[in-house]
Amino acid sequence: MFMKYKSNNNVIYSCKYHVVFCPKYRRPVLVDGVDDCLKELIKETCDQLNVEIIEMEIMPDHVHLLMEV
Repeated sequence: MFMKYKSNNNVIYSCKYHVVFCPKYRRPVLVDGVDDCLKELIKETCDQLNVEIIEMEIMPDHVHLLMEV
């Protein structure tokens, strides 16, 4: 697997975050279309912030995001 780096004037970097979050009490509320709506909101927000989503997994009771900033 080829590791890609980003650069900015005099810096070369690769900054990735693995974010996991869940609803209160880990209740399974991300179902019946809520997961699709959340996925679109996350994509739109990441596009606005210039964040690349490497992987996204939405489970009924939690979300995993691997992002590069």
